Amino acid sequence: MGITWPEIPPEQIWMVVVGFLIAFVLAFGIGANDVANSFGTSVGSGVLSLKQAFILACIFETLGAVLLGSKVSDTIRKGIIDVEPYANNTQLLMAGNIAALAGSCVWLIAATLLRLPVSATHSIVGSTVGFALVVHGARGIHWSKLGMIIGSWFISPVLAGVVSVLLFFVCKYFILSKADPLEPGLRFLPVFYAVTIVVNMFSVFYQGPEMLGFDRIPLWGTFIISFGSGIIAAILIRLFIVPWQRKRIKTDVMRIRSTDDRPIFLVGDEGDVQVPADPEAPLPLETVVEGPNGVKDVVVHQNGNQSTYPSSAFLLTPPSASQTSSSLSSATPNSCLSSGNDSKHNLNAKTPSAKEKALQSGRNAIKDVPESARLFSFLQILTAVFGSFAHGGNDVSNAIGPLVSLWLIASTGMVSQKAATPIWILLYGGFGISLGLVILGRKVIKTIGEDLARITPSSGFCIEIGSALTVLVASNIGIPISTTHCKVGSVVFVGRFRSRENVDWSIFRNIVLAWLVTLPISGGISAAIMAGLRLAVPQ
Repeated sequence: MGITWPEIPPEQIWMVVVGFLIAFVLAFGIGANDVANSFGTSVGSGVLSLKQAFILACIFETLGAVLLGSKVSDTIRKGIIDVEPYANNTQLLMAGNIAALAGSCVWLIAATLLRLPVSATHSIVGSTVGFALVVHGARGIHWSKLGMIIGSWFISPVLAGVVSVLLFFVCKYFILSKADPLEPGLRFLPVFYAVTIVVNMFSVFYQGPEMLGFDRIPLWGTFIISFGSGIIAAILIRLFIVPWQRKRIKTDVMRIRSTDDRPIFLVGDEGDVQVPADPEAPLPLETVVEGPNGVKDVVVHQNGNQSTYPSSAFLLTPPSASQTSSSLSSATPNSCLSSGNDSKHNLNAKTPSAKEKALQSGRNAIKDVPESARLFSFLQILTAVFGSFAHGGNDVSNAIGPLVSLWLIASTGMVSQKAATPIWILLYGGFGISLGLVILGRKVIKTIGEDLARITPSSGFCIEIGSALTVLVASNIGIPISTTHCKVGSVVFVGRFRSRENVDWSIFRNIVLAWLVTLPISGGISAAIMAGLRLAVPQ
């Protein structure tokens, strides 16, 4: 069954073409900037590599866009401005949607290149308000709806943070604080999986997309599907996954502890030994490691003495983003090592300030025991997928909301826009987000996943599920809250709960400043573009 293409007036074709091109670039920017919202903590804690995160994100961002995206798209499209004043001049509203897409696109791409994790929701709402002010002034805006959305921007990080802290407190009290956290953790495992699946299923089927027929499922049917799936999953997890994980985790822990007497180093991309992997044993300034991965012997110079070890005495592994982060958090710039021609002391490195030392010390104290790390690693993969699904459902609307409006006006000639969101446009937005995620995603992922606070698998699990719950509930209500705010709020709240010296408040300050300027900047750009487009549109 192919797509039925409607007749579009010739004078509007250029608007549709330009709108589709800009919307794709906007979706690309959302994927690049908001990648940290879905998988940043998973990469930061070392649970997933960048490649694994990208593959999973591409799949579930697109699924979330298709299954959840139409609800929030309706709010972005019709909830912010009054479209009735445009009834006699549909081309003016089409030009406004182009201006909204362009204003949001320009700011989001610029912020991505500056490595600033800004809110795509802020950006598109600001752009929509910007063009409406130019065309009809303040009377063209639904201020009550805008006020509710602005209020959600401040409420969402606090709400997500509180939920994440409560989850972490439960995990800490019942699992992490135990002498042997493995068995309590395994007992809770079916519950964690069941809750995650119930909420996820409920968000999909409750008043689901009309195009898939989910809107015809009654409330009691939604409860049966959601809780039935959760109970079945819990039983399967208890019967099959728990014994398998118990055996696997114990084997992994024994292997890790059998290597505790070996010096452990990380090997960089060029084969050079960079920094000690054990945060409890940073090497002194005098230490220089010579010999890349694969050599027969490793020579260590320490305090004027030379020792030679066989390669097997070292665990030489390529560093993940989190390993590098955790190692660098314990090693000062003077303790970073290299090999070959660069195996000289970096005496010109900047000495860390007292504030930086306190931050390093606080982060060094945060760690999961091997049993907890392995247990929550499996859970965090599920919650990362959960978060990606929620992100796709919430943020694809930011890219395709004005595009849907543009398409429906061109295809129907009316501004009422009662038609359902076409599924192929949702797929178009999901594809753009996935492409941006893969190509430029790593530019922003480090800020939330590593720099803002130290994240371990246990805290990462709570951060992801807490923020994702907030986003999914808001998406089903129809409030386009910011996934950036939810994730940052969760990271800051849980990070501060774990240690006073864990959160880098200077980074948090910069993020908040970027949030505050997003709406006026994107709105200003959109207003300027709209002022120019009005010259090309018949009045």
